[in-house]
Parts: sequence; structure tokens; C-alpha cells
Amino acid sequence: MEEGMGADNAGRQEAPVRQDADPAAVRALRRTALVVVALNLAYFFVEVGVALAIRSVSLFADSVDFLEDTAVNLLIFIALGWSLRARARAGKAMAGIIVLPALAAVVMAVLKFADPERPDPLSLVVTAGGAIVVNSICAWLLARHRHNVGSMSRAAFLAARNDVYANAAIIALGVVTIFWASGWPDIVLGMFLVLLNFTAAKEVWEVAEEEDLAAKALAGEAIDDD
Repeated sequence: MEEGMGADNAGRQEAPVRQDADPAAVRALRRTALVVVALNLAYFFVEVGVALAIRSVSLFADSVDFLEDTAVNLLIFIALGWSLRARARAGKAMAGIIVLPALAAVVMAVLKFADPERPDPLSLVVTAGGAIVVNSICAWLLARHRHNVGSMSRAAFLAARNDVYANAAIIALGVVTIFWASGWPDIVLGMFLVLLNFTAAKEVWEVAEEEDLAAKALAGEAIDDD
């Protein structure tokens, strides 16, 4: 996830939509983004429901990844034709959407400190396995667009691809908890994923800030260097 929004720093200098992008490619990306939005939003509710049922911090934090991918791809779908300033405002709103459930995951972890009960290993493995399937499908759908349109499409692809690694970590956690009847591995992994959630929100916000500055420059407005 973290790399999904920020690892390719060269992409930060590239426009979210390339000026020479084929209009047909842009339309195809928007259609793909809408499918990815539907898949991620649907599985967000599945994963967060299971996480609350078995009191898993890591699974709850991982569900935020699906909300992040939903936000990024929704931004692609609705905002490709918008002005820089409008995209900047939408991006900041998306960053806030990511932060709120991440904060809820922190609260969940703190509450679990007093009673670090082990989450059900089978539920962890099965739910994370489903997440791998969804993220793999999304990465496959986005792969054809990652070099054709701009940095937003590449960010969406990387986010989906890298989320597979987090899902694999939760499967490994499920196997560990079969032999170690403790909730602490779940809490530790959950807090690590929360950190990645906050990093992703920060990256989304920074991209939005860059678009806001670009909009001000195009409009000839004064830019505060502080």
C-alpha cells in the first residue's frame, strides 16, 4: 500500500493524467476504475464485518486498505476530467476517508490491550485469502493502464498489488495463531498496517496539495512558500 501511493517518486512529477493520453485509454481506465471501486467497497464490508466478529485488529486495519483503494479509484473515475483545484479538494476528502477508519483500528487495538484474545485462525486465513483474490483481480485489471494514462493509474495498480503482501501476512498470522494462542501477534501486525494506512493518507494528501499548488500557479495566484 505504501508504495502504491508514494514509492515511485518520479510519478509525483508527472501529471495525474498525461496530456498526450489517448481519450479512449482514459475512458477505458474510468470503466476499469469503476469495477475496481465496486470490488473493493464490497470486500471492505466483508472484511470489516469478519474483523469485528472475531475482534481482529489486523483484519480491521487491512479492511482500511480496501477503503483506500475504493477512494483512489473513485477519484480516478469521477475526477479525471475535473480541474486541478477540484481534484485537489477531492483528494483531501479521500485522505480524510482513509484516516477515520484507521483511527478506529487504533482504538480497537488499545481496547484489546487489556484482553489480547486470539482471533479465530480459520476466519483470518479464509478472509485474507478472499482479500488476495480480490486484490489480485484488481491489480490485473489495472495493470494494462499503469503506463498509459498517468500517475494516478500507476498508483492504483501499485496499491492493489502491494495489498496482496499485507493479505499474505495476515494468512501467515492465522497460521501462527494456530500454534500460539495469543492475540499479541494480531495486535502488532494490526498496528503496522495502521501505520501504512496513515502513510497512504499522507501520500494522498500530499498529491492533493501538489495539485492545489499547480492550480494556483496556473491561475497566477500567490503561493506561500512556507
